[in-house]
Amino acid sequence: MFSISVVVIACPCALGLATPTAIMVATGVGANHGVLIKGGDALERAQSIRYVIFDKTGTLTQGKASVTTAKVFSRMELGDFLTLVASAEASSEHPVAKAIVDHAYHYHFFDKQSTAKGTEKQTKEGKLSGWLLEVTDFCAIPGRGVHCLINQKRVLVGNRNLLMENKITIRNEAESFLVGLELNAKTGILVAYDGIFIGVIAVADPLKREASVVIEGLKKMGVHPIMVTGDNWRTAQAVAKEVGIEDVRAEVMPAGKAEVIRSLQKDGSVVGMVGDGINDSPALVAADVGMAIGAGTDIAIEAADYVLMRNSLEDVITAIDLSRKTFSRIRWNYFFAMAYNLIAIPVAAGVFFPFTGLKLPPWLAGACMALSSVSVVCSSLLLRSYRKPRLTTILEITIE
Repeated sequence: MFSISVVVIACPCALGLATPTAIMVATGVGANHGVLIKGGDALERAQSIRYVIFDKTGTLTQGKASVTTAKVFSRMELGDFLTLVASAEASSEHPVAKAIVDHAYHYHFFDKQSTAKGTEKQTKEGKLSGWLLEVTDFCAIPGRGVHCLINQKRVLVGNRNLLMENKITIRNEAESFLVGLELNAKTGILVAYDGIFIGVIAVADPLKREASVVIEGLKKMGVHPIMVTGDNWRTAQAVAKEVGIEDVRAEVMPAGKAEVIRSLQKDGSVVGMVGDGINDSPALVAADVGMAIGAGTDIAIEAADYVLMRNSLEDVITAIDLSRKTFSRIRWNYFFAMAYNLIAIPVAAGVFFPFTGLKLPPWLAGACMALSSVSVVCSSLLLRSYRKPRLTTILEITIE
């Protein structure tokens, strides 16, 4: 603090340049590497991140959900079952809903007509003719699913909690089928019609290729990864095991994600959040450092401090590493700014003149003053040579 006080009195220009120049250069370097940084505060906090919380769907996974199996546990035909579910999900913006609608559409207009002539023409006509059923009273329940009225009968499409809250009984054979899906990291979507459980749709969302390496890299950097998802426990644990995350919080409502973050912040820890959806927005705001996937929703991007424009989890490593390198450079900037003054001020004041005859002419003092500012700027510009850690070398990162 004494050193800083000396610099403030003697050479405020160097002090004023030490931090802003490094921040400015680092922001540009981050943009070149696909990491959009919204401010110096976020860049400063990222160096101290202790926990990074990951959403599952669209963050650890590719966000390209696809239906793998549809099984009916009633007398309803499979085609009618898919049409019913697609009609209920058509108004939802969730990736799983879109996957179900696409699967039902392809079942009706491709799978059944793949051998017929003029398939493409029939498909276009079928799409325009309105093959979905009329839906009324549609409502999406965050963390649960959707419900609506079709043919004046209530349709429920969602997870176990949605059906349990509506006192729908799930058959034993369906429960066994669900457990098998969840142990294989698939999500089971349950469907009830007119108060009766009628079937299950299995949805899979493949993991991003770099996910497991990035998680291991974060551990090497001294950062603790946590997965928080609204999905069921078995699916969440299967996905977490595959990527190497030990700390899992499943069946968490959107508001609950923010509560998890606040609980981790109680001891002063800096918490980062990586997400992509509308449901992640409260958590991105609550986190000390919010990071939004560039392909995510506009609300998530607006709420975040960082935007990972290339949609790669590798950029989480880049964001933290760049922050640490930047503030290491800022410390060097202060060192350069102080070094000249701590040496030159006593000489300029004539402290050593009675003993050695050493003195500092005014023109040389002016050169030293300018040199302290130039050295700080040049030091900051060295950040332009920053190279982000590669996936092949991330595992060699050691705790700084």
